[in-house]
Amino acid sequence: MRFLVRLVVNAVALWLTTLIVPGVAVHAFGDQGTVATVLTYLLVAFVFGLVNAVIGTIIRIVAFPLYVLTLGLISFVVNAVLLLIVAGISEAFGFGLDVDSFGWGIVGAFVLAVFAWLIGLFVRPVLRRQRA
Repeated sequence: MRFLVRLVVNAVALWLTTLIVPGVAVHAFGDQGTVATVLTYLLVAFVFGLVNAVIGTIIRIVAFPLYVLTLGLISFVVNAVLLLIVAGISEAFGFGLDVDSFGWGIVGAFVLAVFAWLIGLFVRPVLRRQRA
Protein backbone atom coordinates (compact mmCIF):
# COMPACT_ATOMS: atom_id res chain seq x y z
CA MET A 1 0.00 0.00 0.00
CA ARG A 2 2.80 2.42 0.88
CA PHE A 3 4.44 1.77 -2.48
CA LEU A 4 1.28 2.72 -4.37
CA VAL A 5 0.78 5.85 -2.28
CA ARG A 6 4.37 6.95 -2.87
CA LEU A 7 3.96 6.24 -6.57
CA VAL A 8 0.85 8.44 -6.74
CA VAL A 9 2.53 11.16 -4.66
CA ASN A 10 5.50 11.23 -7.04
CA ALA A 11 3.21 11.20 -10.08
CA VAL A 12 1.21 14.17 -8.75
CA ALA A 13 4.43 16.00 -7.84
CA LEU A 14 5.73 15.35 -11.36
CA TRP A 15 2.49 16.65 -12.86
CA LEU A 16 2.68 19.84 -10.77
CA THR A 17 6.33 20.25 -11.74
CA THR A 18 5.48 20.09 -15.44
CA LEU A 19 2.86 22.79 -14.89
CA ILE A 20 5.35 25.18 -13.27
CA VAL A 21 8.72 24.45 -14.89
CA PRO A 22 8.63 25.21 -18.63
CA GLY A 23 11.72 23.10 -19.41
CA VAL A 24 10.20 19.88 -18.05
CA ALA A 25 7.33 18.12 -19.82
CA VAL A 26 5.72 14.70 -19.99
CA HIS A 27 4.50 13.30 -23.29
CA ALA A 28 1.83 10.64 -23.08
CA PHE A 29 1.84 7.50 -25.17
CA GLY A 30 -1.13 6.06 -26.96
CA ASP A 31 -4.16 8.08 -27.95
CA GLN A 32 -3.24 11.09 -25.76
CA GLY A 33 -6.44 10.68 -23.74
CA THR A 34 -6.81 11.29 -20.03
CA VAL A 35 -6.20 7.66 -19.11
CA ALA A 36 -3.05 7.53 -21.24
CA THR A 37 -1.78 10.73 -19.63
CA VAL A 38 -2.39 9.46 -16.09
CA LEU A 39 -0.75 6.14 -16.91
CA THR A 40 2.22 7.97 -18.39
CA TYR A 41 2.70 10.05 -15.24
CA LEU A 42 2.43 6.90 -13.10
CA LEU A 43 4.90 5.06 -15.32
CA VAL A 44 7.39 7.93 -15.30
CA ALA A 45 7.05 8.13 -11.49
CA PHE A 46 7.73 4.38 -11.33
CA VAL A 47 10.83 4.70 -13.52
CA PHE A 48 11.98 7.67 -11.44
CA GLY A 49 11.57 5.60 -8.27
CA LEU A 50 13.60 2.74 -9.74
CA VAL A 51 16.35 5.01 -11.01
CA ASN A 52 16.45 6.87 -7.71
CA ALA A 53 16.62 3.63 -5.71
CA VAL A 54 19.29 1.90 -7.79
CA ILE A 55 21.43 4.47 -9.59
CA GLY A 56 20.76 7.26 -7.10
CA THR A 57 22.00 5.16 -4.21
CA ILE A 58 25.20 4.27 -6.05
CA ILE A 59 25.83 7.91 -7.00
CA ARG A 60 25.19 9.08 -3.43
CA ILE A 61 27.62 6.53 -2.00
CA VAL A 62 30.36 7.38 -4.50
CA ALA A 63 29.77 11.13 -4.16
CA PHE A 64 29.63 11.12 -0.34
CA PRO A 65 32.83 13.19 0.00
CA LEU A 66 31.31 15.80 -2.32
CA TYR A 67 28.17 15.89 -0.16
CA VAL A 68 30.33 16.65 2.87
CA LEU A 69 32.52 19.14 1.01
CA THR A 70 29.55 21.08 -0.46
CA LEU A 71 27.35 20.71 2.64
CA GLY A 72 24.81 18.77 0.61
CA LEU A 73 24.43 21.23 -2.26
CA ILE A 74 25.70 18.59 -4.70
CA SER A 75 22.34 16.88 -4.18
CA PHE A 76 20.80 19.38 -6.62
CA VAL A 77 23.21 18.24 -9.31
CA VAL A 78 22.72 14.54 -8.47
CA ASN A 79 18.92 14.87 -8.60
CA ALA A 80 19.16 16.71 -11.92
CA VAL A 81 21.32 13.92 -13.33
CA LEU A 82 18.78 11.34 -12.12
CA LEU A 83 15.98 13.33 -13.77
CA LEU A 84 17.95 13.41 -17.03
CA ILE A 85 18.54 9.65 -16.79
CA VAL A 86 14.79 9.10 -16.38
CA ALA A 87 14.18 11.35 -19.39
CA GLY A 88 16.62 9.29 -21.44
CA ILE A 89 15.10 5.98 -20.38
CA SER A 90 11.53 7.09 -21.01
CA GLU A 91 12.49 8.63 -24.36
CA ALA A 92 14.04 5.31 -25.39
CA PHE A 93 10.64 3.69 -24.85
CA GLY A 94 8.84 6.41 -26.82
CA PHE A 95 6.96 8.20 -24.05
CA GLY A 96 7.49 10.13 -20.91
CA LEU A 97 9.70 12.79 -19.51
CA ASP A 98 11.36 15.51 -21.57
CA VAL A 99 13.94 17.80 -19.94
CA ASP A 100 15.24 20.60 -22.17
CA SER A 101 18.64 21.14 -20.53
CA PHE A 102 20.73 20.46 -17.46
CA GLY A 103 19.67 23.79 -15.96
CA TRP A 104 16.01 22.90 -16.35
CA GLY A 105 16.89 19.53 -14.83
CA ILE A 106 18.20 21.23 -11.68
CA VAL A 107 15.13 23.47 -11.44
CA GLY A 108 12.80 20.56 -12.18
CA ALA A 109 14.45 18.27 -9.63
CA PHE A 110 14.22 20.97 -6.97
CA VAL A 111 10.55 21.72 -7.67
CA LEU A 112 9.75 18.00 -7.85
CA ALA A 113 11.38 17.41 -4.46
CA VAL A 114 9.51 20.32 -2.89
CA PHE A 115 6.14 19.15 -4.24
CA ALA A 116 6.78 15.54 -3.19
CA TRP A 117 7.69 16.76 0.29
CA LEU A 118 4.62 18.99 0.56
CA ILE A 119 2.23 16.29 -0.65
CA GLY A 120 3.94 13.81 1.66
CA LEU A 121 3.19 16.08 4.61
CA PHE A 122 -0.52 15.64 3.95
CA VAL A 123 -0.40 11.95 3.06
CA ARG A 124 1.84 10.79 5.91
CA PRO A 125 -0.77 11.23 8.68
CA VAL A 126 -3.30 9.24 6.62
CA LEU A 127 -0.83 6.38 6.21
CA ARG A 128 -0.09 6.38 9.94
CA ARG A 129 -3.79 6.13 10.78
CA GLN A 130 -4.17 3.11 8.49
CA ARG A 131 -1.38 1.22 10.30
CA ALA A 132 -2.71 1.81 13.79
